Amino acid sequence: QVQLVESGGGLVQAGGSLRLSCAASGRTFRLYTMVWFRQAPGKERAFVANIGWYGGSTYYADYVKGRFPISRDNAKDTVYLKMNSLKPEDTAVYYCAANRGAHTVVAGDYDYWGQGTQVTVSS
Repeated sequence: QVQLVESGGGLVQAGGSLRLSCAASGRTFRLYTMVWFRQAPGKERAFVANIGWYGGSTYYADYVKGRFPISRDNAKDTVYLKMNSLKPEDTAVYYCAANRGAHTVVAGDYDYWGQGTQVTVSS
């Protein structure tokens, strides 16, 4: 079992930045692929970015590529999402998730989820 706890969300003006953190506990964090999804009101959960267990492989949704670098610190059992140049359309609840499998963009492929953290971007 893996427990995930997100933090770092909040209210920010368009063009601003936030850094989300996802702290893991329970199993060997470094062996897990980690991912960020987001869900806006009335919309389905959407892939944002993922990172391989060793941190060397990352993949991004087109709408965040170049703005939201994902990283991980296996010594701290934590994955990060640095959100730059935020736009109102980035407003959503952001979730981190984990699995032991290959990188995917499908929410159903991830076994463990955090509770989410709200990000609100004002115009």
